[in-house]
Amino acid sequence: MSYLEYQLLIAMPGLDDPNFNRSVTLLCQHNADGALGININRVSEFTVLEVLQQLGASCEESEIASRPVFDGGPVSRDRGFVVHSPEQSWASTARISSDLSLTTSRDVLEAIAEGKGPEHYLLALGYAGWGAGQLEQELKESSWLTAPVSPFIVFDAPPEKRWELAVSQLGIDAGSLHSVGGQA
Repeated sequence: MSYLEYQLLIAMPGLDDPNFNRSVTLLCQHNADGALGININRVSEFTVLEVLQQLGASCEESEIASRPVFDGGPVSRDRGFVVHSPEQSWASTARISSDLSLTTSRDVLEAIAEGKGPEHYLLALGYAGWGAGQLEQELKESSWLTAPVSPFIVFDAPPEKRWELAVSQLGIDAGSLHSVGGQA
C-alpha cells in the first residue's frame, strides 16, 4: 500500500463538514495507523502575539506579532503546530520534506518572538486527524483532491486564495468543480 506524502488535501465543494468546507490541508503524516494534517487556509481569530502572550512571551516586532494564527483542524485546538522552512530544528521537529518541517515545541515560538525563527512559517492551533483507513475511504468517496505541496501556497499565497491555487495546480478551474461528484 502506498501512502500520501508531501501532499495537499483539497476539500471538494460537496464536503459539507464545517471543519473542512473548502479547506486545504497539508498532509504531514500518513501511514497504516492514520493521517495527520494541518489546515493552511483557515485563519483563526488569534494573532501570533496573542499566542505568545499566553505562553508568557512577548514580541517587539509588529510584523511578527500581527501575523495570523491558523485553525489547523478540529483536534487538540489548544496545541500549537508550526509548519516552517527546514533551515533549523528545535526540540520537537519532524521533517515533512526537503522544503518543510513541523515543530510542536515551545522553543520555536520563542525563537520566532526574538526574530530568530525560521525564514518561513505558519502557526496553527489544532490539527486534522484521521484513523486507520479513514482518509483512504474519504478519498474513495471523492471528498478530497490531492495535489503536490507548493511552499508558495503554504507560506506566501493569501489564505483566501489557497483553495483556488491548490486546485489550479491540477489544471482544473475551481469554478468547474461541482458539489456532487461521480465515480468511475
